[in-house]
Amino acid sequence: MRRTPVLWSATAAVALLLASAPARANGRFPTSVSVSFRPGSTQDIYLGVTYGFLISHDDGASFRWLCEQNVGYEGTFDPKYRVAADGTIYATTFEGLRVSRDGGCSFETATAGAPTSDPGRIAGIWIDAIDTGPDGSVWVGTAEAGRPNEVFRSTDGARTFQPVGLTSTVTWWKSIAVAPSRAQRAYVTGYQVTQTAPDGGVISPTVHVEKTDDAGQSWTSLPIGDFLLGTSPLVLVEEVAPDDPDLVFVRSVRAVPPAGDKLYRSTDGGATWAEVLETTDTIRNVVMRADGTVLVATAMGGVHRSTDRGASFEPLAISPQAACLGDRGDALFACGANWEPDLFSLGRSADAATWSKVFRFVEMKGPLDCPVGTVQRDVCEAQLWPSVREQFGVPEEPRPDGDPAPREPGGCCDARGGATGAGAIALGAAVVVAVRRRRRRCCGEPDPG
Repeated sequence: MRRTPVLWSATAAVALLLASAPARANGRFPTSVSVSFRPGSTQDIYLGVTYGFLISHDDGASFRWLCEQNVGYEGTFDPKYRVAADGTIYATTFEGLRVSRDGGCSFETATAGAPTSDPGRIAGIWIDAIDTGPDGSVWVGTAEAGRPNEVFRSTDGARTFQPVGLTSTVTWWKSIAVAPSRAQRAYVTGYQVTQTAPDGGVISPTVHVEKTDDAGQSWTSLPIGDFLLGTSPLVLVEEVAPDDPDLVFVRSVRAVPPAGDKLYRSTDGGATWAEVLETTDTIRNVVMRADGTVLVATAMGGVHRSTDRGASFEPLAISPQAACLGDRGDALFACGANWEPDLFSLGRSADAATWSKVFRFVEMKGPLDCPVGTVQRDVCEAQLWPSVREQFGVPEEPRPDGDPAPREPGGCCDARGGATGAGAIALGAAVVVAVRRRRRRCCGEPDPG
């Protein structure tokens, strides 16, 4: 459903900012929500936050900021990111797959130039599911209300896509996972909406789990009878073992009311499933390491660890508020609480038992330096960064060419001292005069949390 733009005057925006106690990034407290890595690199870290996107090319020593407008989204929405071995960045949005091939300075919408008759055109469609294969393939799934949905695959870096034969008018494709050890193996899950039966009755919503062994040329529907489902049923595939395409983990969203999940494990490629973990909080990530250790992250319940390849779990005595968790191969990274109790927005660990700070928001080095004429330079840096810098208390840093970015009056506090100042980020409310928020979830669609 589309909403008309809401126009803000500078006066009204400032009043709203000052009335909030504290103001929040797009209505939410500023926090990190996802972490991604460039395959083969031990220097590149990509951090999704509730006020944009942060990139480090020096193992976390410095992070540069990209605003939401550059990536191609607005509002209380968090894209799902993937990064290719060549540094290409992929981001899911309501308007399609956004792609950056220049390190984040500019983004384009994949297939925007394709004719509307092209069956592989995905521009203008909500891309909700994404994964990349070990062969560099890019898989996406659509979840658009009021139109057929499909899963698509690209073998040319998201320049073109091909549908893989999962077209449905009643199912929204919500998650994809490609086996790291077999590029032709992929798992896909979908949510089937409520329908009207031929006799006028109601067909309740349900879930679908599909598997392919030939890169999408054919599909096998996997059984769902082993799952305990939530009131609004939703199953998401979370992880495939790095060394075994038949070892896969899925979670049943909010199967433990009011906000907990159940985690299921299959050792036979989805033919059967066994419950291995129940949580009271939303599962944010499931990570299986090369040594067989499996880690499950939750924001409020900490991290759970398995040393038997996911057959059983125990909570770790000390762990951050893990709003995200990722394994770069050489180290684990988690999205912690930027303020108390973790005092880091990104932490690092070798074994998940002890964690050290990598980064806090006040340590941002500035916006990503990009050419004039890009949204990143003209909007993120020139218009929005001065307010972000002031409100987080980030020390001012001259541009590499010695010319500081244009500044606008902004910021009402120094964020270094506590949550009140740090929470006061409104992303330049006084300089943003048009805010357009999109929401396409329809009645009955579950919120994955």
